[in-house]
Amino acid sequence: MSTAPPREAGRPSALEALAVYLKPRVLVVLLLGFSGGLPFSLTGMALQAWMTESGVDIRTIGLFAAIGIPYLIKFLWAPLTDALDVPILSGWLGRRRGWLMLTQLWLMAAIVLLAFCSPALAPLPVALAALMVATASATQDILIDAFRVESLPEEEQAAGMASYVAAYRVGALISGAGTLFLVSGFEGLGLGRQAAWTGGFVVMAVLVLVGIVATLLAVEPAQSVAAEAEHATHARENAVTRVGKAAVGAFLDFFARDAAIAVLAFVTLFKLADALALALTTPFVLDLGFSRTELAGIVKGVGFIATLTGGFAGGYVARALPLARSLWLGGFLQSVTILAFAWQAVAGMDAVTLTFTITIQYFTDAIGTVIFVAYLSALCGNPLHTATQYALLTALTAAGRTVFSLGTGYMAHATGWVWYFLICASAAIPS
Repeated sequence: MSTAPPREAGRPSALEALAVYLKPRVLVVLLLGFSGGLPFSLTGMALQAWMTESGVDIRTIGLFAAIGIPYLIKFLWAPLTDALDVPILSGWLGRRRGWLMLTQLWLMAAIVLLAFCSPALAPLPVALAALMVATASATQDILIDAFRVESLPEEEQAAGMASYVAAYRVGALISGAGTLFLVSGFEGLGLGRQAAWTGGFVVMAVLVLVGIVATLLAVEPAQSVAAEAEHATHARENAVTRVGKAAVGAFLDFFARDAAIAVLAFVTLFKLADALALALTTPFVLDLGFSRTELAGIVKGVGFIATLTGGFAGGYVARALPLARSLWLGGFLQSVTILAFAWQAVAGMDAVTLTFTITIQYFTDAIGTVIFVAYLSALCGNPLHTATQYALLTALTAAGRTVFSLGTGYMAHATGWVWYFLICASAAIPS
């Protein structure tokens, strides 16, 4: 009588590897990922398309990359979420979920405010409203990241990361391509351009309810007990003192590790090349002669499928290979495929070539992103400082699409699209 060979200890079966994606904790992270991704394309692709159609100069559009500055400096207010509790909401929902609920309500209000602005008449109010959306979004990211790192055990982290990244991209797809389709649909119903864009953005504000539902369904991380006990010991201190101690403690804890400066440099550079390449994707595709619908269908439709499969492929790689080897693989793939954009600039308005370009770039970018998120999560293990340390790391990652992307419009204007993407690809060399 033969028996099946025993499975390697500690190594999950294929069924167990798939079942982890259906665990309540992972499903909550998936829904929160959608809420996190929703504002991303709203102040990126959708806003760029709105400004382009309104006749705003490409150089001004490039300067709108500064809207992303809150993602870069979010570590400055992250200690608030580590050190303080939200009145009423934290008592009702818990430490992390109370902050999440407050931030999501703020995000909805900011998107509605942006919806009623007009790029054609007054770009400055648009910039201020978009900055408010980005600030709320960056704060939500702080809290989602801390919640994810603290609530998922080690064996569920890879699945959680893959689900989060996939759902984040779904949210970005819906707020990007979905907004464009909605605007076209509203125009088809007879609404003017401004009213159509307002309606599209209001619908996106309503979709933040997905994140609110996830917050209500979630269970407060067990690690919050230790943090709440720590808060109780400092209850008599004023808020400024508590936040200051949390900030100093988080930074001292991080810089006490070996090669801390090298870690920060690597985090800053890893996503730089593809961040630069994707900064002007929307103006690039429209400049080639593609329509708004083709932009939504190919860049976001095909890109969505590529991102979804790439995200889960990245989750598999992160779980199957050592982290250092995974980072090499993800970094190389996400960078070398930028050259496809340079070829697209030569090919011009060719839908087949654009489909290929978007597929390989978004697929490899998703692989690199999931692996990189795994690396960042591994760096944050202290529940007293999770939000602050993770915010610092992701803020440095955002430098590529904020500070370094500020001059992309001018660079593309001066060099042309082919040389622009070649320069972007070369930006991968330092990492």
